Amino acid sequence: MTDDDRRRSHGLVRRVALETLGWTLVVAGLAALILPGPGLLGLAAGLAVLSQQYEWAERRLEPVKVAAFKAAADGVQTWPRIVASCLGAAAIAAFGVLWIVRPDVPSWWPVRDSWWLVGGWPTGVTLIASSLIAYALIVWSFRHFRGVEDPEAAAEAAARD
Repeated sequence: MTDDDRRRSHGLVRRVALETLGWTLVVAGLAALILPGPGLLGLAAGLAVLSQQYEWAERRLEPVKVAAFKAAADGVQTWPRIVASCLGAAAIAAFGVLWIVRPDVPSWWPVRDSWWLVGGWPTGVTLIASSLIAYALIVWSFRHFRGVEDPEAAAEAAARD
């Protein structure tokens, strides 16, 4: 195999890896728009990866980043929002612990016992990791956007950085 063949092979492997990562982040971000999680940030991360390969992803990246940072800024402007976000993250962590501990099937469970806490400990670990990410994002948003006079302008500036 010549050096030119190796470079082409390396380039192809890199492209496939980046596209796989980018599309995985985009799909996870879209799912997290509905499910608990930082959907806009996941979508922005996926578009950032795909923008290395595609012009259409680069064009869509900036508006998604701005929307993600505006949502982050908006989420820490009042104490009730901060408390609700922290309680939501705690609830997700509690469900993760429940999945890991996996108590016996309760008598009120309406379907087959095998459907009780489907996924086992990997699901629990994922839920706990999601809650830790949520707490990290709350802290980051609080430090960057809490108490600023114009959170929308601060979010737009953060998106450009």
